[in-house]
Amino acid sequence: MINPVLLKSFCTLAELGHFTRTADKLHMTQSGVSQHVRKLEESLGQTLLIRQGKKFSLTHAGNQVYQKGKQILQAMEELETSLQDDPEFEGEVSIMSPGSVGLRLYPDVLAMQQVHPKLTVDYRFAPNDSIESHLSQGVLDIGLMSKLTANPKIDAKEVAKEALVLVTPADFDDCELTSAAVSSVLWNQLKALGFIQHPDSAYQAALLLGANFPEFSHIDDIRKSGFSNQIGSILEPVSLGLGFTVLPAFAVDAFAYQDKIKRHTLPNPVNETIYLCTNREHVLPKRVIGLLARLEDWLA
Repeated sequence: MINPVLLKSFCTLAELGHFTRTADKLHMTQSGVSQHVRKLEESLGQTLLIRQGKKFSLTHAGNQVYQKGKQILQAMEELETSLQDDPEFEGEVSIMSPGSVGLRLYPDVLAMQQVHPKLTVDYRFAPNDSIESHLSQGVLDIGLMSKLTANPKIDAKEVAKEALVLVTPADFDDCELTSAAVSSVLWNQLKALGFIQHPDSAYQAALLLGANFPEFSHIDDIRKSGFSNQIGSILEPVSLGLGFTVLPAFAVDAFAYQDKIKRHTLPNPVNETIYLCTNREHVLPKRVIGLLARLEDWLA
């Protein structure tokens, strides 16, 4: 292995062509420079300089070491600079979240990128299982999940609560659930209407409907009247009277045609907890740390 300190002394000497100027630049003595050159020659088993009094010339081996050595020293300097240079608002950050959370956060992310154009955010909407998988594999910087993971590689922090909402067409009977009899009537009306499914609907319906309707056992017991995997389109069939669904409040808030849907207040509200997640085995750069703090503030 070539000692980089000895290599730097030799390359500086070859570049400046003078022992005194080399010693001054490296804050060494002339004898120290000579000693470094001799040690480098000994380690390589090659004569690098032909000394002629106070002057010298490079041997063929010396010229090779100088040309290649410059490249090596430059690469080492660039590596050191890149490791020390960790700007907060430059580079790429990858984020994945459930669609409802994405609808809430994405406008804030875009506004931040307008202020800091050197920051690139790769934001993708995905179900919890996919987010957990990408975090565990180490290919994702930040994940927002609505289910707490038991994966030991993932560090999760509770940052927000999001209400689950029963949504029907606007002209659906809005009777309040004040008795078991009314609950049974509403349940039968919902079953007749049919359910608009989406990637997280089975889990979310089980939470909200299970807490409010004794008749509920599994979402498959309700007729499927549609499916969409696009978070912005799930309420379209609901607004057209084709079925009902259960969605997080952020997604319902973002729907453009609020007059065509109806939210129902249920006796037992259910919230999903939003967790801000990272891979605990990663050392996070400043741009990721900064965006984590902002995501938490935006959701608060």
